[in-house]
Amino acid sequence: MSSISIQPVCTKKEREEFIRFAWKIYERNEFWVPPLLMDRRKLMDKDKNPFYKHAEAEFFIARRNDEVVGRIAAIINHNHNKEHNENIGFFGFFESFNEQEVVDELVKRAKSWLKERGVTAVRGPASPSVNDEYGLLIDGFMLPPVVLMPYNPEYYPQLLESAGFKKSKDLYAYLLSQKTVYTEKLERVNNLVLQKVGMTFRSINMKEFENEVRKLKTLYNKAWQYNWGAVPMTDEEFDALAKDLKPVIEPELVIIAEYKGEPIGFALSLPDLNTPLKKNKRGYLLPGLYCLFRYKKLINTVRIIVLGVVPEYLKTGAAAVLFYETAKRAKNLGYDYGEASWVLEDNVMMNRAAELMNARCYKTYRIYEQQL
Repeated sequence: MSSISIQPVCTKKEREEFIRFAWKIYERNEFWVPPLLMDRRKLMDKDKNPFYKHAEAEFFIARRNDEVVGRIAAIINHNHNKEHNENIGFFGFFESFNEQEVVDELVKRAKSWLKERGVTAVRGPASPSVNDEYGLLIDGFMLPPVVLMPYNPEYYPQLLESAGFKKSKDLYAYLLSQKTVYTEKLERVNNLVLQKVGMTFRSINMKEFENEVRKLKTLYNKAWQYNWGAVPMTDEEFDALAKDLKPVIEPELVIIAEYKGEPIGFALSLPDLNTPLKKNKRGYLLPGLYCLFRYKKLINTVRIIVLGVVPEYLKTGAAAVLFYETAKRAKNLGYDYGEASWVLEDNVMMNRAAELMNARCYKTYRIYEQQL
């Protein structure tokens, strides 16, 4: 009989144990960036996070005697299943010591919860969705994650694979450098596309923030509607995300591409806030704000989080031009590097655009799947 017990999170105390368990996993890991405790609580809050208005989730803690030794969440995203005509569940928020027995029991419990609700497969990690932290790091462990990207120990892939998971899809993170990004070929492609398509660019207008958010919401859901795993964000989800990002965005790095005055695509990049937040060891809010203020000048990287164009402009090369425009603006703001993440392994257009800019695929994240 297993010495591991798996229990759902039912109280605030258990929620705190669930969240703070990550600190036990990474206490000696120099690359992990502690999240803000406030953000983790909000992410799990079924009353305040609009994701849970179209999703179900249960959070589980693994204990040996009274000690927490692992955690996992089981999630059903009804909007995903409706959008992709699937009947699957997800797992996420996964953390564990390097013990196969613990992982086997966590996965068994999550699968049981999902199976009871009629789904036929489980995919992940998604914490809790494709629009949040997504994927498991399988290479690039000796580098810290950039803002809003996941990180995990090197032993996680083997634990999950031994628990029955197999690869579903890989996601790439590309590193761009201001020293190598500008080439004659890139300049030629950029000028050709600008002349042929007639694109113009502008920054987000912060004085008209609500109106701009409405435009970006429409663009986002249209441009990503055919991507593998993509799920249109509800108005409430998009508005909540915009509210969270508003205090930290660089307006020059929110670029709207237009053709004859109509928006056809956009790029959103954020300064890598993980650089200063890495020093906020305990995850508290006020020390985190101090670190952001005190160490902001150390940031030399931006993360290109979103970059895309509507389907009718996909084959015009517009994505490469948006990359180029982002690189130019980042250089003017003093950033030396950029991470484009994440890009689907079979997204031909985006991978070609990254390669055109001499980007280096330096991290890979994997989505796993298992039939129930």
